[in-house]
This record gives sequence, C-alpha cells and structure tokens, in this order.
Amino acid sequence: MSNGITKAKGPAGAVKAKTGSAAAPSPAGKDRRFAGMSATLRELWQRHYLAAAVVGCTLFLIAAQVAAATGARRPLVIALYVVAYFSGGVLSLRQGLRELVDQRRIDVDLLMVLAAVAAASIGEWLEGGILLFLFSLSNAMQFYALQRTRRAITALMSMRPQEALRKEPDGETRLVPTDELQIGDIIIVRPGERVPIDGHIVAGASSLDESSITGESIPVDKGEGDEVFGGTVNLFGALEVKVTKHAEETVIAKIVRMVEEAQSEVAPTQRVIDRVEQYYAAGVILATILAALIPIALGRDVGASVYRAITLMVVASPCAVAMAVPAPVVAAIANGARSGVLFKGGMHVENLADVKAFCFDKTGTLTIGRPQVTDVVPLGGCTRQELLALAAAAEGRSEHPLALAILEAARAEGLAWTAASNTVAVPGKGVAADVDGRPVWLGNRRMLREYVPDVADEVLAQAETLEQQGKTVMFVGVAATVIGLVAVVDALRPGVPEMIARLKAQGVEKIVLLTGDNRRVGEAIGRQAGVDEVYAELLPGEKADIIARMRQTVGRVGMVGDGVNDAPALATATVGIAMGAAGTDVAMETADVVLMTNDLDKLNHAVALSRRTQRIIWQNLVFALGVIVVLSTLVLTHGLVLALGVVGHEGSTVLVILNSLRLLLGQHRKNSGTPTPAPARA
Repeated sequence: MSNGITKAKGPAGAVKAKTGSAAAPSPAGKDRRFAGMSATLRELWQRHYLAAAVVGCTLFLIAAQVAAATGARRPLVIALYVVAYFSGGVLSLRQGLRELVDQRRIDVDLLMVLAAVAAASIGEWLEGGILLFLFSLSNAMQFYALQRTRRAITALMSMRPQEALRKEPDGETRLVPTDELQIGDIIIVRPGERVPIDGHIVAGASSLDESSITGESIPVDKGEGDEVFGGTVNLFGALEVKVTKHAEETVIAKIVRMVEEAQSEVAPTQRVIDRVEQYYAAGVILATILAALIPIALGRDVGASVYRAITLMVVASPCAVAMAVPAPVVAAIANGARSGVLFKGGMHVENLADVKAFCFDKTGTLTIGRPQVTDVVPLGGCTRQELLALAAAAEGRSEHPLALAILEAARAEGLAWTAASNTVAVPGKGVAADVDGRPVWLGNRRMLREYVPDVADEVLAQAETLEQQGKTVMFVGVAATVIGLVAVVDALRPGVPEMIARLKAQGVEKIVLLTGDNRRVGEAIGRQAGVDEVYAELLPGEKADIIARMRQTVGRVGMVGDGVNDAPALATATVGIAMGAAGTDVAMETADVVLMTNDLDKLNHAVALSRRTQRIIWQNLVFALGVIVVLSTLVLTHGLVLALGVVGHEGSTVLVILNSLRLLLGQHRKNSGTPTPAPARA
C-alpha cells in the first residue's frame, strides 16, 4: 500500500487513484502483459484483478487446510500455501520492490510481504496466509471504494458528446466528430441533446440545464447572442450555435484538466506525513528486530519471539495513516467539482479551512457588475417619463455602461423617444445632443458647472442625498436649466448579506471590501452587505498590499474577485477565489479555487466542505494512530495473535477510507444525475 494517491491518465484522460497494490498497472504494461486477451476480457481483468487475487488466495488457503486435515503429504500442503501466498502477495511485492528501487522508500506493501514470509519461515503458514488474504482484501476494498470518487470525476468527460450535427455551407447537415469542429462552424442542437462544444446562439431560443458546469439545477433561458457551454443540456427548442472555442478549450475540458491536476497536488498535512513516514517505517523495522532479538537474548523461545515481532510489524505499519489525508482530499475535490466549486489542488482544500478573513472585490463580485437606474427625479415641472425619455434620447448612441442603464430603464417602461442629432460625448463629463431642436445635456457635476454655473441649493442637496446612498448621480438639463436627476447604482447581488452572515457563523473573523470605486459608493455597498471594513479608491496593486498586511496581522486570508483586475490580489492571498468562471478565462488561470457560477453562496459550501474535510483528516489520523498504539501495546503486553492483529490493522484502513468517502455525500446539486431531456418535438 503506497503512501498516497498518485495520478495516472488513462486513454480518456480520466484520473485513476493508486493505493499501493490496489493500483492498476500502467496502460502500456497492461497491453504488453495481456496483448493476447480480447478487449472485453482485458477490461474485466483490469477492473477486477484485485478481486481475482483475493479469490485465488482464499481458495488455495482453503485447499491447503483441507489437504492438511485429510492427511495429504506435507510438500503438497506447502505447495498449496505457496500458491496462496503468490496470489495474495505478488501485487504487493511488486509494488513494494518498485518503491524500494525507484524511490528508495520502504513501502508498507513490502513490510506486509516480509511479515508473511517471516511467519511461514517459522512454520506459521496459515497465519501468514491470513495476513496476505486480509491485506489483499483490504486493498481491493479500498480500490472499489475509491472508484466512487473516480467516477464522480471521470463522469465529467462523458458529459461532452463525441459527435455534433454541423450545418454545411450548402444548408445540409452532417454528423462529424466534435474534435473536428472549427471556430466559426454552425452546429444544430436539437431538444433533449447535450451541447457538444462552447459557442453563441445564432438562431433559436430554449432553456438549458447548466448544472454540469455551474452546479445549479434551475434551467437558464437563452436566446440569440447568448453563450452556451459544452456538456449542458438543451431542454426544449432547437438551436443553431456558432462555435467559439476548440474542443480542448471548452469550459468542461478545463474543468476536467483542473481536477486532474488538483489530485496531483499534495496537501500540507500529507507532506508532513510523507516526511515522517520513512523514519517511521525504519523505526518499525528496527522495533521488529529488537522485539525478536531481545527476548531471544534473554532466553525466551525463538519461535514465540519471532512470532510476536512479526505481529508487531503488522500492527505498527502505517497503512491507515497513509490514507488518512489523500482519501478525504480527493473526495472533497470530487464533491466540489460536481457542486460547481473547483479546487485547483489538495493544498487549497486545507488552506481554505483555515482562512480567518475574506476580502471581496466590489464590482462584479458583491455587486451585479452592471449599473441600474434606481431614481428618476424630475425638477421644474418636467414629468418623470419626459425626463427619462430625454435622457435616453441623449444617450441613444452611447456604449457607456451608464448610458446603457438609462436606455434599459427607458425600454423597460415602454417609453418612446426621438433620435438625437449632433451628439457630442464630453470625456470625463457627459454627453450633449439636440433632441427635437432643444439642446439637451446629461452628465456629472463638472458638466453641470459648465452649463449651469449658478446651481440651486435644492438641486445639490437632492444630489448629495442620493450620493450618500452610494449612487452615481447624473444631472439632466436643457440649455441652462436643470430639469432633473437620474441616479444609477451597481446593485448588490441578491443574498449577499445572508452569505456574509453565514461566513461569520462558520467562524470567519473579518470580512473586508476592496474597491477602486469612490469611498461613498464603497461604504454604501459595505453597509448593505454587512462587511467589517471598506477600503476604497484602490489600484490593483494597492489591493494586494492590503492583503499582504492582513496576512501578517490576521493570518490566512482569502480573496474573492473576478480574476481580471483582481489578479494581483488573488495571487497575494492565501487562497484566491474567482467567481463566474464560465465566462472568465483569466479567473481559471489566476485563482486557487473557482466558483463556476455567480452565486456567492457557493463560497459558503466551499468553506464548509474544506472545514469538514479538515475534521475528517484529523479524525482519520487520531483513529489510525490510536489503533496502532492499542494494537502494539496488546502485542507487547498480552501477546495478541497475528490474525487478530491483521484484522484490526486492515479494518482500521478500510474504516479510514469509508469515513473519507462520507465527503461524497455532502451537499451538491440537486440533479446529480443526467437531467431527463425533454422529448423532441415533431
């Protein structure tokens, strides 16, 4: 049994966990050894060779016992035991020798085989056989238990269809491999089918189940111009989709690649165990030798002394300790992946559990990231509708975010307006235009002073009131007269105050808002969200500086941002967390943890999952070490028999694995299986 889980990619890029002798041989090795087998038989062997080893060991042990009981010659009985030993121990021996030769490491598998051989050398063939039987059974159980984790990860690859219906230039359609699709191709996605590749809808409208990407079970309505992702399910209408990414660049492909890489990352606790394990293994060997030699030197029975030493070697071997960390970490990564939370390494699972403070970017993270009109204040006899229509007319040709907010509000109210002429954008101030022959202007205080040098106190007081609420105020006027105010705000995301309250309930000590916006806006958003501190008017580098100072005073700090202008802060934090990665490539590259949706409550799930993982790691370690101490004490003081020692030792390893797999039962998307597609319409 090796000391952790290593990564080996199969033909489909799937991640395969290795636990010592439970590990499958490399694909190339399998092909060489079983080249003569049919593909079906070879696949069955590769999946169940551990079970075959257990069965072989069991059958030949029983045959040896029957032969001995019926008075068969001793050479025959010994031969049957040898075959049983070979069946139960050859895989462990090969793994142990590989670790010894390649890595200069004393592997637990090697210790178990040595203990069995030593038992046979003093005539305890049955005891040694039971040891190998239970050890191989334990490895097989671990292997099949970890299959659950691997299935949760490798199932991601099956979400992307292997073929796509491409629309040819002549209007005909042709079924082609997904990997052959090129950027710019048009594909047809019929109702009930999975989208084969990332793209934009160019014709049609439908609801799509994006739970495979975001973890959200509620379908999302999409139409022309909206982005769709490979692996999601088209529930209703037929869609024509323009391909925007190659197959290896899709979001689902990036998720699989990130999860594969994450499993090769070693958690901090595991690194400590790895450093200590070799000294511990050497100590076990030394203790075994002393446990045999000291009693012999004192005149005790040689056979009994060696037997006790062999039992000590078995119960003191760190099998359960070796699996205490990697098993829960891999299970947590799998749980997160199917819940829309991607950990980019085992170390980040542990680090997130210890975060004491979180820093949040404002725009696009705590807020929606798109300004919305909140107040339309008419002045001087102008009606609300007239004011909003004039503002929309003046901004009709602008692409500025504030202009788009005004146009969206006017359209939402069903207003009509005359197209403006002579439109002039004034950088840093606003816009001016002629609307129905009237000189209309809209802008900030600098624009106001330019057109109305002597502004009434009432106008400024109303603007001040809105600004104190964190809103951006635009003045609207005709010639030298102010006719009203329009206020916009980048609204807080729904549920943010509750999300922050839950973070604090989990033990997070401080929540900080970092923004490049002005202080009034930042403090207003901070009050609404319920954060502890607000730092405003910051450049990207200044955000990173604040986080660096917090790490010195608070400890581990998490940063949540959109992964673009927040890149320095994400890199400086103990754990950088990017959100909304389905539309942000930079987020996936910069952060340590990626939330695959803009639902910030995924952060609470990630923190809870990390802390639960940490608790299970410590449960595993305390339990595994406790079993070693108890069994070793019983061996030295009460002469615990080898069979019971093996049962206790291997049982503790299996219990550690099963305890770790509880993490797979945690919260995840409600529709964890493949969604039931809508029937195709005639």
